[in-house]
Amino acid sequence: MGDLDTQANKKQMKNFIRMGLLAMVVLAASCKSAKKIQTAITKTKADTSQMIIVDNSHADSILVIQDLMSKLNSNRIVNFKTFSAKVKVNYRDKEGEQPELTVFIRMQKDSIIWISVNATIFSYEALRVLITPDSVKVLNKKDKIVQLRSVNYLQDLTDLPFDFHTLQDLLLGNPVYLDSNVVSYKKNDQSIALMNVGLLFKHLLTITNRDYLLQHSKLDDVDPLRNRTADLTYTGYENANGVKFATERRVSVSEKSKLDVDMNFKQYSFNEILSYPFNIPKNFKRQ
Repeated sequence: MGDLDTQANKKQMKNFIRMGLLAMVVLAASCKSAKKIQTAITKTKADTSQMIIVDNSHADSILVIQDLMSKLNSNRIVNFKTFSAKVKVNYRDKEGEQPELTVFIRMQKDSIIWISVNATIFSYEALRVLITPDSVKVLNKKDKIVQLRSVNYLQDLTDLPFDFHTLQDLLLGNPVYLDSNVVSYKKNDQSIALMNVGLLFKHLLTITNRDYLLQHSKLDDVDPLRNRTADLTYTGYENANGVKFATERRVSVSEKSKLDVDMNFKQYSFNEILSYPFNIPKNFKRQ
């Protein structure tokens, strides 16, 4: 019976570490495993019917798109020095509901992202992560392992052109992989849909019609052979000292089976004095 308990605990820890890395890269647009995250997210059928094709030869079309993009970008969170948050992360895969994570985030704009990953089934911090524009450091406290990598490790994890600033935007709730090449749009009383096409992705964004807040972001790989898609939803907006922040996020992923990640920002603040402790114990094995 003891061996069975040990195996169960190891399996829980494996899932926990996997979830911790998932939370680290977050939603980092979609993840699968700690070694290589190659994701094909469920292709939800986005309503692109009756979208107006942008005619770049007409000044009116260009002005409409420029105005919409300007209003969308006006809600980007860029004017801050530091950011901190406490996030509840729930994760469901083919095996069902996994243990809930509590993730603590500290950020110094454009220079440091510090993440601490905990779960209610364990009484200690399992992972600590320190990311800079040049490097990624991961402390696996359970197995006493430290991983020291270049920032390219983020691209290895996500199999995407992913860097420090992409992760920073994802954690803040800013749109990512946003290209200025808008090819069509559609407006109704509640929302505006914009389709833009870049070198890597076709990107369908849905924003509110009144205050131009990001509601939904769907990325499809331009290369049909890659068949990658990212589907992110942003809700629960709060206005904190002029900053419009989405407190609830969802990433839906599927390969052979479906995977859902929900992130609920229980606490968050901007421009407080923060520390970013990351001491590597001498008995930790380096990888």
